[in-house]
Amino acid sequence: MIKLHDEEEGGGEPVRGLPQSLPEGEQLLWQGSPGPLAFVIHAFHIRFVLVYFLLATTWRLANLETAGASTTEMTRVALNSGLGAAAGVGLIGLVAWLMARSTVYSITSKRIVMRYGVAIRKYVNLPFEQIVSADLRSYGQGKGDIVLALNSTGGLGFIKLWPHVRPMKFSRPQPMLRGLSSVQSVARTLASAISAHAPARVALAPQPKPAPAAVPSPGLAARAS
Repeated sequence: MIKLHDEEEGGGEPVRGLPQSLPEGEQLLWQGSPGPLAFVIHAFHIRFVLVYFLLATTWRLANLETAGASTTEMTRVALNSGLGAAAGVGLIGLVAWLMARSTVYSITSKRIVMRYGVAIRKYVNLPFEQIVSADLRSYGQGKGDIVLALNSTGGLGFIKLWPHVRPMKFSRPQPMLRGLSSVQSVARTLASAISAHAPARVALAPQPKPAPAAVPSPGLAARAS
């Protein structure tokens, strides 16, 4: 069953990234964490923050120029805005780095386990039986996300899962394995594991053939038939 619980309920980690030792017959197939740079760009949308600061500063400087402000005054405003932007971006970057560092995604022969949380670790248990589809989204250069659609949310809320959740899916949250390196290899591991666990229920979707000298297009990792 889908389950979310805190570290205190499990008494620590007998295996990195897992709240309990794996039961007999269950194997750990893969573990990984988000790349900090991909995490801050795609989960925290740092580029939009930078654009916001740039537009706000430009708008303010344009108003000052229209009002006849001196060059000294405009320089002071530009410097203050730049310092504010640097502080804001630095804080977001630090939070993203801490969250990425504390996150471990695990794929076993029967489920996916997500461990995350800086102050208090949380664990999400996602059995293969509850996974309807696993869709790969590539950023290029081998990096990307894997989005999981579930039969039932099992009480998982968007806020509880953030930022390891697909944006804007509030009513039926879709967990995400974010900022993965070698994401296509991870997707193949997950698809093979689900297929081996439930061969009659899961079919592998074909990956599109890449065009010459182009980055291969992302495709569906696994989907329930």
